[in-house]
Amino acid sequence: QVQLVESGGGLVQAGGSLRLSCVATGLTFNTYPMGWFRQAPGKEREFVAAISWGGRSTSYADSVKGRFTISRDNAKNTVYLQMNSLKPEDTADYYCARTITKYGWVSSLISDYTYWGQGTQVTVSS
Repeated sequence: QVQLVESGGGLVQAGGSLRLSCVATGLTFNTYPMGWFRQAPGKEREFVAAISWGGRSTSYADSVKGRFTISRDNAKNTVYLQMNSLKPEDTADYYCARTITKYGWVSSLISDYTYWGQGTQVTVSS
């Protein structure tokens, strides 16, 4: 059974930090780029960060650049999102996803991702 399971969300004050994790099971992980997306209430899902299959290349949305860091541990089939200096506008459900293309490039396009987790909620209070 294919699963991407996110964890690590919660309630945090502005300026605080959270570390999200996403564990993949039932699918090939270590040869595909991975990404994090988020969706705030009433808004469309948006790109947050992506990482290449080997972890050497990353990409970030401008809104999180310098505050968030994506990383992965292929031995654990896990991708992480370290979120620092959190702001109320970071409040959203956060989703991890795996791309369609083996050994592909990092991507910010939702259409390039085929497997999605169920999401973990992040709430940042002011």
